[in-house]
Amino acid sequence: MPVAPNDVRPFAALDDVDRAILTELAADGRLPNNALAERVGVAPSTCLTRTRALRECGAIRGFHAEVDPAAVGLPLQALVSVRLTAHERAAVDAFRARSVRLPGVVSVFHVAGAEDYVLHVRAASGDALRDFVLDHLAVDPAVQHTQTSLIFEQARGMG
Repeated sequence: MPVAPNDVRPFAALDDVDRAILTELAADGRLPNNALAERVGVAPSTCLTRTRALRECGAIRGFHAEVDPAAVGLPLQALVSVRLTAHERAAVDAFRARSVRLPGVVSVFHVAGAEDYVLHVRAASGDALRDFVLDHLAVDPAVQHTQTSLIFEQARGMG
């Protein structure tokens, strides 16, 4: 059963071995179970059981391949900040639900500050990015304001 992002209750029971598994998998999600078990100092069967439990409780959200966006025809990336017109829970939740399904959206961040959301978007071109903003955000009555920042370079951190 998926865990709601704000539900930290299942994570309170994680011990040092669980946290070590998470740390190793965050660094290399393709690490074979035997190597993972060796790195964290447990038997492979224990490691496999623990990893499955971490997936089931939502501590591991999934595994994915990190693909160069240009390789799939989406070389342009941007962060689009969005300010909503209303801040009632229903309006905020509805915007989030819509925005994660928009074409080209990689991630949606609900943030504090002057803006309410930041959308990480990939597009084929500047024209496609403009069309995304105009066709999906500017026409949304829930959206009061947008600001787009192009991403020149992205480097992934260790955390």
